[in-house]
Amino acid sequence: MTQFRFATLAALALFASLPTSAAEIDAKAGYVLTLGGIDIATMNVDLTDDGSRYSLDLSANVAGLGAMVASGTAKASASGSSTSNRLAARAFSLETRANGDTFDVDVTFSGRDVGSFKVEPPILDNYDRVPLERRHLTGVSDFLSAFVFKGGALDKSLCDRRVGIFTGVERFNIAMRFAGTDKATSARTGYQGPVVLCSVDYSPVSGHFTSSEITNYLADSDRIIIWYAPLGPTGYFIPYRVLLGTNMGDLSMVLTGMRF
Repeated sequence: MTQFRFATLAALALFASLPTSAAEIDAKAGYVLTLGGIDIATMNVDLTDDGSRYSLDLSANVAGLGAMVASGTAKASASGSSTSNRLAARAFSLETRANGDTFDVDVTFSGRDVGSFKVEPPILDNYDRVPLERRHLTGVSDFLSAFVFKGGALDKSLCDRRVGIFTGVERFNIAMRFAGTDKATSARTGYQGPVVLCSVDYSPVSGHFTSSEITNYLADSDRIIIWYAPLGPTGYFIPYRVLLGTNMGDLSMVLTGMRF
């Protein structure tokens, strides 16, 4: 479960968007993830869009950090239909491997509702797990596609978003707000130029454990920020940097390279 939660946080750090044109897109972005200033993972995201369908594929190698973060691998993918200004998720999957254990999630969507979901091994209900209700499985997307912003411009409107997310285990809501503008200048990163900062508010709904330190910390946190940058001239945006304040230090993800 710890590895799944880590994968969720990491995936939240890889929000990307697809272009407004109907031309076929095949783009890649690489990131490094640090915790408290120490490198703990590298991640790659592949983004494709043929004008009617899109796919997002994430792979991560986690080096780990003692007892705080287990070493292992994580893979996630999302796909669905694509129009000029909207993505509609159809399928989502996640696989994590750590300490000899494997955790798998598969979710299908119909419109903005969950069609089916399967988790292996199953999450055992406990006295402090908030029950998933059918009404919580409507008006949602997966946590990769939910942050794909198709169309728009690199301005404050990029951050004006509210979305419900279902991971296969938990339902939570995200509200984004404009937090400012900046300019990325470091030659050590994969982009130099203007960026837009979006603050993120996390609200758990169901499927989580009330005793979960991560859930409670995220719900109370006011330090979840995403810096968005354009992916060249394609008309879509990827994160330049993501920052989550945690009780183990800052969890930060920075763009190291991109191809489009």
